[in-house]
Formats: sequence, structure tokens, C-alpha cells
Amino acid sequence: MPALTTAPPPVKTPHGGPPDRTARFPTALRRNLTAHGFLLGAVLCFAVFSWYPMVREFLLAFQKTERGTSTWVGLDNFRTVANDPAFWQAWSNTLLYTALALVLGFAVPFVAALVINEFRHGQGYLRLLVYLPVMLPPVAAVLLFKYLYDPGYGLLNELLGALGLPAQQWLQDPDLSLLAVVVASTWMNMGGATLIYLAALQSIPGELYEAAELDGAGLLRKIWHVTIPQTRLVLSLMLLMQVIATMQVFVEPFLLTGGAGPEGSTTTVVYLIYQYAFNFNNYGAAAALGLMLLVLLAGFSAAYVKLSRAQDD
Repeated sequence: MPALTTAPPPVKTPHGGPPDRTARFPTALRRNLTAHGFLLGAVLCFAVFSWYPMVREFLLAFQKTERGTSTWVGLDNFRTVANDPAFWQAWSNTLLYTALALVLGFAVPFVAALVINEFRHGQGYLRLLVYLPVMLPPVAAVLLFKYLYDPGYGLLNELLGALGLPAQQWLQDPDLSLLAVVVASTWMNMGGATLIYLAALQSIPGELYEAAELDGAGLLRKIWHVTIPQTRLVLSLMLLMQVIATMQVFVEPFLLTGGAGPEGSTTTVVYLIYQYAFNFNNYGAAAALGLMLLVLLAGFSAAYVKLSRAQDD
């Protein structure tokens, strides 16, 4: 016979009746107030440093500010920005930079994660080594690459000379300056992406690779049929973040080439926003250009999420 279990006695109030729900209300209220109190600081930080600047930017895009007085000008700021000769060049450079960064900055960390994942020993050391550039201050990392790219005594030209190849004007040549910035940015930022990819790779069950080997799959087929499908969600998220980040590039071209670069070859949209705001004191035009970038990135993100959901269905 199954053992008999005794139910715990019902909770009674001091008067002997059933438990009063209203008696628990003050305790629940205090608990909720405490939780919301902890959240209040984060909400205030977002409101002051994120949401308010976004609303302020939207308003400034349709205003002209002179001597502290703002007046509504409609779409004049957008016309001013669109008629600037540097406008289309900045967009062209930004899109080209994004494309190059996707080829290097998206593929190189994934390949590095694949290589590190194959090591049986020393993975901790390799993870530290690949993440080390991220821990460097951006200014220090850019100064390092400025030394590497120097046309006179730079290490890259020294290596080219040792191989019998001509020296290059890495940051002075309009055809090479943007690529040089992409290489520097990839080296500076690839550590975080590599660790994310590595964590995704290590979560793949080993039985899938064993089954692929039994079917005669080689290295490339295992990557294509096992690794990529199993990490598709992470790859999709990193692709979206990569596009959003590279479209807002500013630090690397500003420090390496002064922003504009030779013949404007490294002028980006964010650098043009910086020029309007701090060099020309035209905050309305800067806000209008920033709003254009915001709308473009929001549209890309929405379309990407919609396509991802359609593929999942």
C-alpha cells in the first residue's frame, strides 16, 4: 500500500479564520517599491543620457539655433545637408567602410574562434591574447597603428622593403587610407566578437561532428553543414551589431587621418556630424544628418529582424 501523506495544516489568522489577503498587501507593496527603487536609477540614466538626447536631436533637426534662441525652420536643415558636396562622399565612404568591415571584421573573428576552438590546451592564454587589444585604450591602439603605417620608419614599410616591395603611403594615399582604417579597427575590436563566437562554438554538441565524420564530411563541410547552422542565431545578431557599429565609425578615422583623410577619402557620416556641430556651430544641420543616420539604421534593423523571423517560420 502506498504510504499515506499528511497535508500541512492550513494557515490561520490570529482570530482562527482563513488567511487574509489584505494582510499580505503591505508586504508585497514594500517588496515592489524596493524593486522599483533599484530600477529607478537605471531608468533615470536612460532618460537623461539616452532618451532625452534622442528627443532633443529630433527637435533640433527642424530648428535653427542662434545665440541661444531656437526657431523652427522646417526642412531647411535637411536641404543644407543634402546640398553639401561632402554629403554624398561621406555616405559613400561610410557604406564602403561598412562593406570592408563586414569582410574583415565579421569573418576574421569567426575564423579566429574556429582556430582557437581546435586547440586542446592553452585556450585560456589564446583567449587572453585575442582579447588584449580590446583592453587597450583606443588612443593607444591608434597611435600604435600610426607608427606601423608611418611612410618613413613604419614597420609595415620596413617589412615590404625586406621583401623587395615598394613602400606604401598607407594613410596618405586616397586608395589605401580607408582600408588602413578598416584593418586598424578590426584589430582593435575583434576580441569581443571572437569570444562570443568561441562560446557559441563550444555549445555545439560533439555528436553532430561525429555524425558528420561518419558520413565522410571534411573540415569545410563540417563547418558549412554543422558549425554555421548551429551558430546561425549568434552570427545573425553579430552581423546586425557589426553593421550598426561600423555605420557610426568615428574614432579610428579621426585619430588616424584627422577625420577627412586625403581628398576626403575617410570622411564618414559621423565625422560630418562632428564638423557641423563643433566646427561650423550648425547644430540643426548636425541633428538633421544624425536623424538621417538613425532612420537608416532603424529601417535596416527592422528589415533584418523581419527577414530573420520569416526564415525561422
